[in-house]
Amino acid sequence: METGNAFAGRPLCLGLSKSMGKPIADLPDDLAETGWEGCFALWTPGSDMTPLARRCKELGLVLQSLHAPWGKAADLWGDDEAKGAASADEMIGCLRAAAETGAPLVVVHAWIGFTPTPATQAGIDRFGRVAAEAAALGVKVAVENTEGEEHLDALLDAFRGDPAVGFCWDTGHELCYNRGRDLMADFGDRLICTHINDNLGISDPSGPTTWLDDLHLLPFDGVADWPGIARRLAASPFRGPLTFELNKASRPGRHENDAYDAMPLRDYLAEALRRARRFAALPA
Repeated sequence: METGNAFAGRPLCLGLSKSMGKPIADLPDDLAETGWEGCFALWTPGSDMTPLARRCKELGLVLQSLHAPWGKAADLWGDDEAKGAASADEMIGCLRAAAETGAPLVVVHAWIGFTPTPATQAGIDRFGRVAAEAAALGVKVAVENTEGEEHLDALLDAFRGDPAVGFCWDTGHELCYNRGRDLMADFGDRLICTHINDNLGISDPSGPTTWLDDLHLLPFDGVADWPGIARRLAASPFRGPLTFELNKASRPGRHENDAYDAMPLRDYLAEALRRARRFAALPA
């Protein structure tokens, strides 16, 4: 494990969101003005990411990744071959967009939904097409921890020896969707991407998991063990950018993010960067 300031010199990157109130391609200017060093953005089928990539390059920002859509993630594992193929095709479309724009990796969700469903060999086989395309394009694919962690387990186990496939650690998802399971203990050696954010855990520990608990708070505004997160991250072989995924707006019926939403965009970005730097300065 590294000691001292383990994260010195790593770019600090932020996920771009429509909740920031501007077209995605315009947001790099705000990031650069407030001191951020890079970003990632959601790709959707048919979207043109080249204006975003071009502006990032002009400003000297890292385009850290593209995020694939997740609405079809459950179809990857089902019996409907056409839907399963469409799910894989969507991930492959995002990989091709990343290759075109120079983004080195794509983040995908292995599952969507809160009904327990076993992982299937069909899903693993379909993801094999995704992994093969990633290798051919020279773009890595990072599987993120979300709900349905049995599907994350299945993919990262099945593709353990594949250099094109790795793990994206979402620190807030670990607290709510994964109920505190130490995913870095299982997959830290595969880490290629972070989604760093805070959370308040599960609203009803005896009740069902719900997406409304996925708050994406600024670091140090929730219950996350930030010194512990720093230690676990520094202990991994990952040495890439520290990437933060934060929500400016609250979830429906929730109010935890309302204070962020009331802030002018650049004030919010500046405060988010202050928290990111505070995390990056933690001893490991």
